[in-house]
Amino acid sequence: MRHVQRPVPQQQPPPAYDDGYGDEPSYDSGYNTGQVYGQQSRAGHGGGGDDYGPPTGRPARRPANWGRRIKWTVITVVAVVAVTSIATYFWADSKLHRDVDLSKVIDRPEAGDGTNYLIVGTDSREGMSDEQKKKLHTGSAEGKRTDTMMILHVGGNGDTLVSLPRDSNVTIPSFKGAESGKLYPGTGRQVKLNAAYAEDGPELLVRTVESNTGLHIDHYAEIGFAGFANIVDAVGGVEMDLKEGFKDKWSGADFEKGKQTLNGQQALAFVRTRHAFAASDLQRTKNQQAFLAALAHKVASPTTVMNPFKLYPTMGAGLDSLVVDKDMSLWDLGSMFMAMKSVSGGDGTSMNMPTNGSTGGNLLWDKAKVKQLVDQFNNDEKVTVTSD
Repeated sequence: MRHVQRPVPQQQPPPAYDDGYGDEPSYDSGYNTGQVYGQQSRAGHGGGGDDYGPPTGRPARRPANWGRRIKWTVITVVAVVAVTSIATYFWADSKLHRDVDLSKVIDRPEAGDGTNYLIVGTDSREGMSDEQKKKLHTGSAEGKRTDTMMILHVGGNGDTLVSLPRDSNVTIPSFKGAESGKLYPGTGRQVKLNAAYAEDGPELLVRTVESNTGLHIDHYAEIGFAGFANIVDAVGGVEMDLKEGFKDKWSGADFEKGKQTLNGQQALAFVRTRHAFAASDLQRTKNQQAFLAALAHKVASPTTVMNPFKLYPTMGAGLDSLVVDKDMSLWDLGSMFMAMKSVSGGDGTSMNMPTNGSTGGNLLWDKAKVKQLVDQFNNDEKVTVTSD
Protein backbone atom coordinates (compact mmCIF):
# COMPACT_ATOMS: atom_id res chain seq x y z
CA MET A 1 0.00 0.00 0.00
CA ARG A 2 1.31 3.30 -0.97
CA HIS A 3 2.28 5.48 1.96
CA VAL A 4 0.56 8.89 1.92
CA GLN A 5 2.34 11.70 3.77
CA ARG A 6 -0.04 13.97 5.62
CA PRO A 7 0.74 17.65 5.81
CA VAL A 8 1.95 18.88 9.19
CA PRO A 9 -0.43 21.53 10.56
CA GLN A 10 1.16 24.99 10.97
CA GLN A 11 1.53 26.05 14.60
CA GLN A 12 -0.41 29.26 15.43
CA PRO A 13 0.91 31.88 17.84
CA PRO A 14 -0.96 32.11 21.14
CA PRO A 15 -3.69 34.72 21.26
CA ALA A 16 -2.84 38.11 22.72
CA TYR A 17 -3.87 38.82 26.35
CA ASP A 18 -7.36 40.21 26.47
CA ASP A 19 -7.99 42.27 29.60
CA GLY A 20 -11.61 42.77 28.82
CA TYR A 21 -11.36 46.45 27.97
CA GLY A 22 -12.03 46.12 24.27
CA ASP A 23 -9.52 47.71 21.97
CA GLU A 24 -7.25 49.08 24.70
CA PRO A 25 -3.58 48.20 24.14
CA SER A 26 -2.17 45.26 25.99
CA TYR A 27 -0.47 45.71 29.36
CA ASP A 28 2.84 47.51 29.19
CA SER A 29 5.14 47.27 32.19
CA GLY A 30 6.81 50.53 31.32
CA TYR A 31 10.32 49.19 31.60
CA ASN A 32 11.01 49.82 27.93
CA THR A 33 10.31 53.52 28.29
CA GLY A 34 11.88 54.08 31.68
CA GLN A 35 8.48 54.57 33.26
CA VAL A 36 8.22 53.70 36.94
CA TYR A 37 5.91 50.87 37.82
CA GLY A 38 2.53 52.04 39.00
CA GLN A 39 2.63 55.39 37.08
CA GLN A 40 0.51 55.97 34.06
CA SER A 41 1.24 57.72 30.82
CA ARG A 42 -0.66 60.87 30.10
CA ALA A 43 -1.35 59.45 26.63
CA GLY A 44 -5.06 59.44 26.20
CA HIS A 45 -5.47 62.26 28.76
CA GLY A 46 -4.61 65.09 26.42
CA GLY A 47 -1.15 65.79 27.80
CA GLY A 48 2.40 64.57 27.55
CA GLY A 49 4.94 63.42 30.03
CA ASP A 50 4.52 61.48 33.25
CA ASP A 51 1.39 61.77 35.38
CA TYR A 52 2.18 61.88 39.10
CA GLY A 53 -1.43 62.33 40.15
CA PRO A 54 -3.68 59.79 41.85
CA PRO A 55 -4.61 56.58 40.04
CA THR A 56 -7.45 56.78 37.49
CA GLY A 57 -10.86 56.31 39.07
CA ARG A 58 -9.78 57.23 42.68
CA PRO A 59 -11.02 60.66 43.96
CA ALA A 60 -8.31 63.26 44.61
CA ARG A 61 -7.43 63.82 48.28
CA ARG A 62 -8.15 67.42 49.33
CA PRO A 63 -5.25 68.95 51.31
CA ALA A 64 -5.99 70.15 54.86
CA ASN A 65 -6.80 73.88 55.06
CA TRP A 66 -3.93 74.91 57.36
CA GLY A 67 -4.52 78.61 56.73
CA ARG A 68 -8.02 78.39 58.18
CA ARG A 69 -6.82 76.33 61.13
CA ILE A 70 -4.06 78.82 61.95
CA LYS A 71 -6.52 81.72 61.67
CA TRP A 72 -8.97 80.21 64.15
CA THR A 73 -6.17 79.21 66.49
CA VAL A 74 -4.91 82.81 66.57
CA ILE A 75 -8.44 84.14 67.09
CA THR A 76 -8.98 81.72 69.98
CA VAL A 77 -5.68 82.62 71.65
CA VAL A 78 -6.34 86.36 71.29
CA ALA A 79 -9.84 85.95 72.71
CA VAL A 80 -8.56 84.00 75.72
CA VAL A 81 -5.81 86.56 76.39
CA ALA A 82 -8.29 89.44 76.07
CA VAL A 83 -10.81 87.87 78.43
CA THR A 84 -8.08 86.97 80.93
CA SER A 85 -6.61 90.47 80.77
CA ILE A 86 -9.98 92.15 81.32
CA ALA A 87 -10.80 89.81 84.21
CA THR A 88 -7.36 90.43 85.74
CA TYR A 89 -7.82 94.20 85.42
CA PHE A 90 -11.14 94.23 87.28
CA TRP A 91 -9.81 91.78 89.87
CA ALA A 92 -6.75 93.94 90.52
CA ASP A 93 -8.71 97.20 90.49
CA SER A 94 -11.11 95.85 93.11
CA LYS A 95 -8.23 95.09 95.47
CA LEU A 96 -6.86 98.64 95.64
CA HIS A 97 -7.64 100.51 98.87
CA ARG A 98 -8.30 104.07 97.69
CA ASP A 99 -8.55 105.56 101.18
CA VAL A 100 -6.50 108.77 100.86
CA ASP A 101 -8.30 111.93 99.75
CA LEU A 102 -5.81 114.49 98.48
CA SER A 103 -8.65 116.97 97.88
CA LYS A 104 -8.54 117.60 101.64
CA VAL A 105 -5.00 118.99 101.36
CA ILE A 106 -5.08 122.81 101.38
CA ASP A 107 -2.85 125.53 99.90
CA ARG A 108 -1.18 123.22 97.44
CA PRO A 109 1.70 124.21 95.12
CA GLU A 110 0.97 124.39 91.42
CA ALA A 111 1.55 121.12 89.58
CA GLY A 112 4.59 120.97 87.33
CA ASP A 113 5.58 118.71 84.44
CA GLY A 114 5.90 114.98 85.03
CA THR A 115 4.29 113.02 87.87
CA ASN A 116 5.32 112.98 91.54
CA TYR A 117 4.50 110.04 93.81
CA LEU A 118 4.90 110.04 97.59
CA ILE A 119 5.70 106.43 98.56
CA VAL A 120 5.36 105.58 102.24
CA GLY A 121 6.18 102.50 104.32
CA THR A 122 4.48 102.43 107.72
CA ASP A 123 4.89 100.38 110.87
CA SER A 124 1.21 99.45 110.76
CA ARG A 125 0.50 96.22 112.62
CA GLU A 126 -3.11 96.05 111.47
CA GLY A 127 -4.34 92.48 111.09
CA MET A 128 -1.18 90.97 112.60
CA SER A 129 -1.40 88.34 115.33
CA ASP A 130 0.78 88.50 118.45
CA GLU A 131 2.84 85.65 117.01
CA GLN A 132 3.44 87.59 113.76
CA LYS A 133 4.41 90.73 115.67
CA LYS A 134 6.95 88.74 117.64
CA LYS A 135 8.31 86.97 114.56
CA LEU A 136 8.72 90.21 112.59
CA HIS A 137 10.08 92.17 115.58
CA THR A 138 7.49 94.90 115.09
CA GLY A 139 6.57 95.48 118.73
CA SER A 140 2.96 96.14 119.73
CA ALA A 141 2.69 99.93 119.60
CA GLU A 142 -0.78 101.24 118.78
CA GLY A 143 -1.43 103.36 115.69
CA LYS A 144 1.09 103.63 112.89
CA ARG A 145 4.06 105.77 111.96
CA THR A 146 6.12 106.22 108.82
CA ASP A 147 9.32 104.19 108.63
CA THR A 148 10.02 104.99 104.97
CA MET A 149 9.22 108.05 102.83
CA MET A 150 10.29 108.59 99.23
CA ILE A 151 9.41 110.97 96.41
CA LEU A 152 9.44 109.36 92.97
CA HIS A 153 9.46 111.77 90.02
CA VAL A 154 8.45 110.21 86.69
CA GLY A 155 9.28 112.33 83.66
CA GLY A 156 10.69 112.54 80.17
CA ASN A 157 14.28 113.19 81.26
CA GLY A 158 14.75 110.18 83.49
CA ASP A 159 13.04 109.03 86.67
CA THR A 160 14.35 110.09 90.09
CA LEU A 161 13.80 108.52 93.52
CA VAL A 162 14.51 110.74 96.53
CA SER A 163 14.49 109.29 100.05
CA LEU A 164 13.22 111.58 102.81
CA PRO A 165 14.91 110.70 106.12
CA ARG A 166 12.28 110.22 108.83
CA ASP A 167 14.41 112.40 111.13
CA SER A 168 14.23 115.36 108.72
CA ASN A 169 13.48 118.66 110.49
CA VAL A 170 10.27 120.16 109.05
CA THR A 171 7.70 122.81 109.97
CA ILE A 172 4.08 121.72 110.42
CA PRO A 173 2.00 124.15 108.30
CA SER A 174 -1.64 125.10 108.71
CA PHE A 175 -3.87 122.20 107.70
CA LYS A 176 -7.41 120.91 107.68
CA GLY A 177 -8.07 117.82 109.78
CA ALA A 178 -8.66 114.77 107.60
CA GLU A 179 -11.50 113.51 109.79
CA SER A 180 -12.72 116.60 111.64
CA GLY A 181 -12.48 119.07 108.77
CA LYS A 182 -11.32 121.65 111.32
CA LEU A 183 -8.69 124.18 110.27
CA TYR A 184 -5.50 124.13 112.38
CA PRO A 185 -3.43 127.32 111.88
CA GLY A 186 0.32 126.91 111.53
CA THR A 187 2.38 127.99 114.55
CA GLY A 188 5.86 127.40 113.16
CA ARG A 189 6.14 124.17 115.16
CA GLN A 190 9.13 122.09 114.05
CA VAL A 191 9.14 118.30 114.30
CA LYS A 192 10.61 115.21 112.69
CA LEU A 193 8.97 114.45 109.35
CA ASN A 194 7.47 111.16 110.51
CA ALA A 195 5.54 113.02 113.25
CA ALA A 196 3.28 114.60 110.61
CA TYR A 197 1.81 111.23 109.67
CA ALA A 198 1.39 110.21 113.30
CA GLU A 199 -0.49 113.44 114.01
CA ASP A 200 -3.13 113.39 111.26
CA GLY A 201 -2.34 110.69 108.70
CA PRO A 202 -1.46 110.74 105.00
CA GLU A 203 -3.17 114.04 104.18
CA LEU A 204 -1.09 115.99 106.73
CA LEU A 205 2.07 114.20 105.59
CA VAL A 206 1.41 115.28 101.98
CA ARG A 207 0.60 118.81 103.17
CA THR A 208 3.86 118.95 105.18
CA VAL A 209 6.03 117.64 102.32
CA GLU A 210 4.48 120.06 99.85
CA SER A 211 4.78 123.03 102.23
CA ASN A 212 8.44 122.34 103.07
CA THR A 213 9.56 121.61 99.50
CA GLY A 214 7.20 123.56 97.21
CA LEU A 215 6.67 120.35 95.18
CA HIS A 216 3.17 119.23 94.16
CA ILE A 217 2.44 115.57 95.03
CA ASP A 218 0.23 113.93 92.39
CA HIS A 219 -0.25 110.47 93.92
CA TYR A 220 0.20 108.69 97.24
CA ALA A 221 1.00 105.00 97.90
CA GLU A 222 1.46 103.33 101.30
CA ILE A 223 2.29 99.81 102.49
CA GLY A 224 2.55 98.31 105.99
CA PHE A 225 4.90 95.81 107.64
CA ALA A 226 2.89 92.65 106.92
CA GLY A 227 2.18 93.57 103.31
CA PHE A 228 5.85 94.21 102.58
CA ALA A 229 6.89 90.85 104.04
CA ASN A 230 4.11 89.05 102.13
CA ILE A 231 5.25 90.47 98.78
CA VAL A 232 8.83 89.30 99.35
CA ASP A 233 7.64 85.81 100.29
CA ALA A 234 5.30 85.69 97.28
CA VAL A 235 8.22 86.12 94.85
CA GLY A 236 10.27 83.49 96.66
CA GLY A 237 12.67 85.86 98.41
CA VAL A 238 15.09 88.49 97.13
CA GLU A 239 18.83 88.06 96.68
CA MET A 240 21.12 90.73 98.17
CA ASP A 241 24.90 91.05 98.09
CA LEU A 242 25.91 92.73 101.35
CA LYS A 243 29.26 94.48 101.55
CA GLU A 244 29.28 94.13 105.32
CA GLY A 245 27.39 92.02 107.82
CA PHE A 246 25.48 93.64 110.69
CA LYS A 247 23.17 92.90 113.62
CA ASP A 248 20.38 94.87 115.27
CA LYS A 249 18.35 93.41 118.14
CA TRP A 250 15.65 96.04 117.64
CA SER A 251 14.79 95.03 114.06
CA GLY A 252 15.91 91.41 114.35
CA ALA A 253 18.63 91.87 111.72
CA ASP A 254 21.45 89.32 111.74
CA PHE A 255 23.27 89.27 108.40
CA GLU A 256 26.59 87.93 107.19
CA LYS A 257 28.67 89.54 104.47
CA GLY A 258 28.09 88.35 100.90
CA LYS A 259 25.25 87.03 98.75
CA GLN A 260 22.13 85.71 100.43
CA THR A 261 18.41 85.38 99.71
CA LEU A 262 16.21 87.30 102.14
CA ASN A 263 12.72 86.09 102.96
CA GLY A 264 9.94 88.43 104.07
CA GLN A 265 10.97 88.48 107.72
CA GLN A 266 14.64 89.13 106.91
CA ALA A 267 13.78 91.76 104.30
CA LEU A 268 11.71 93.70 106.81
CA ALA A 269 14.56 93.60 109.31
CA PHE A 270 16.99 94.76 106.60
CA VAL A 271 15.02 97.86 105.57
CA ARG A 272 14.16 98.83 109.17
CA THR A 273 17.64 98.56 110.70
CA ARG A 274 19.04 101.87 111.91
CA HIS A 275 20.79 101.20 115.24
CA ALA A 276 23.58 99.22 113.57
CA PHE A 277 24.91 102.25 111.68
CA ALA A 278 26.67 105.44 112.76
CA ALA A 279 24.71 107.57 110.28
CA SER A 280 21.58 105.67 111.23
CA ASP A 281 18.82 107.27 109.17
CA LEU A 282 20.87 108.04 106.06
CA GLN A 283 22.32 104.53 105.85
CA ARG A 284 18.89 103.03 106.33
CA THR A 285 17.48 104.99 103.37
CA LYS A 286 20.34 103.70 101.20
CA ASN A 287 19.54 100.12 102.27
CA GLN A 288 15.87 100.70 101.49
CA GLN A 289 16.67 101.93 97.99
CA ALA A 290 19.01 98.99 97.34
CA PHE A 291 16.43 96.47 98.48
CA LEU A 292 13.57 98.04 96.50
CA ALA A 293 15.80 97.90 93.42
CA ALA A 294 16.38 94.17 93.90
CA LEU A 295 12.69 93.56 94.66
CA ALA A 296 11.55 95.44 91.53
CA HIS A 297 13.86 93.33 89.36
CA LYS A 298 12.62 90.11 90.94
CA VAL A 299 8.96 91.03 90.50
CA ALA A 300 9.53 92.01 86.85
CA SER A 301 11.67 88.98 86.00
CA PRO A 302 10.36 86.38 83.49
CA THR A 303 10.33 83.74 86.25
CA THR A 304 7.64 85.79 88.00
CA VAL A 305 5.77 87.46 85.13
CA MET A 306 5.51 84.30 82.98
CA ASN A 307 4.53 82.06 85.88
CA PRO A 308 0.88 82.58 86.94
CA PHE A 309 1.53 80.58 90.13
CA LYS A 310 3.94 83.36 91.17
CA LEU A 311 2.48 86.36 89.38
CA TYR A 312 -1.01 86.27 90.84
CA PRO A 313 0.06 85.64 94.46
CA THR A 314 2.57 88.51 94.10
CA MET A 315 -0.05 90.85 92.66
CA GLY A 316 -2.53 89.78 95.32
CA ALA A 317 -0.08 90.33 98.16
CA GLY A 318 0.87 93.77 96.85
CA LEU A 319 -2.61 95.03 96.03
CA ASP A 320 -4.10 93.76 99.28
CA SER A 321 -1.47 95.70 101.21
CA LEU A 322 -1.48 98.99 99.31
CA VAL A 323 -3.32 102.13 100.40
CA VAL A 324 -3.47 104.76 97.65
CA ASP A 325 -5.18 108.05 96.85
CA LYS A 326 -8.67 108.13 95.36
CA ASP A 327 -7.42 109.17 91.91
CA MET A 328 -4.79 106.43 91.60
CA SER A 329 -5.53 104.14 88.66
CA LEU A 330 -3.92 100.82 87.85
CA TRP A 331 -2.17 102.62 84.99
CA ASP A 332 -0.69 105.12 87.49
CA LEU A 333 0.35 102.25 89.75
CA GLY A 334 2.00 100.45 86.85
CA SER A 335 3.81 103.63 85.82
CA MET A 336 5.09 104.02 89.39
CA PHE A 337 6.38 100.45 89.49
CA MET A 338 8.08 100.65 86.08
CA ALA A 339 9.74 103.93 87.09
CA MET A 340 11.11 102.30 90.25
CA LYS A 341 12.42 99.45 88.11
CA SER A 342 13.97 102.01 85.74
CA VAL A 343 15.71 103.77 88.62
CA SER A 344 16.97 100.51 90.06
CA GLY A 345 18.23 99.43 86.62
CA GLY A 346 20.47 102.47 86.31
CA ASP A 347 18.35 104.40 83.81
CA GLY A 348 17.30 106.89 86.48
CA THR A 349 18.67 108.53 89.63
CA SER A 350 18.35 107.59 93.30
CA MET A 351 19.48 109.85 96.12
CA ASN A 352 18.77 111.12 99.62
CA MET A 353 17.25 114.52 100.17
CA PRO A 354 20.26 116.89 100.35
CA THR A 355 21.05 117.77 103.98
CA ASN A 356 23.22 120.36 105.66
CA GLY A 357 23.86 119.65 109.33
CA SER A 358 21.36 118.96 112.10
CA THR A 359 19.51 120.58 114.97
CA GLY A 360 18.40 118.81 118.12
CA GLY A 361 19.06 115.44 116.48
CA ASN A 362 16.95 116.34 113.43
CA LEU A 363 18.50 116.53 109.95
CA LEU A 364 18.39 119.93 108.24
CA TRP A 365 17.69 119.99 104.52
CA ASP A 366 20.00 122.00 102.28
CA LYS A 367 17.49 124.68 101.21
CA ALA A 368 19.42 125.83 98.13
CA LYS A 369 19.79 122.28 96.77
CA VAL A 370 16.19 121.40 97.61
CA LYS A 371 14.96 124.44 95.66
CA GLN A 372 17.13 123.50 92.67
CA LEU A 373 15.89 119.91 92.80
CA VAL A 374 12.23 120.99 92.93
CA ASP A 375 12.75 123.41 90.02
CA GLN A 376 14.23 120.59 87.95
CA PHE A 377 11.27 118.35 88.83
CA ASN A 378 8.71 121.03 87.99
CA ASN A 379 10.34 121.73 84.63
CA ASP A 380 10.94 118.01 84.05
CA GLU A 381 14.64 118.62 83.51
CA LYS A 382 17.51 116.21 84.00
CA VAL A 383 18.42 116.14 87.70
CA THR A 384 21.90 117.44 88.41
CA VAL A 385 21.54 117.90 92.17
CA THR A 386 23.43 115.45 94.38
CA SER A 387 22.95 114.55 98.02
CA ASP A 388 26.68 114.43 98.86
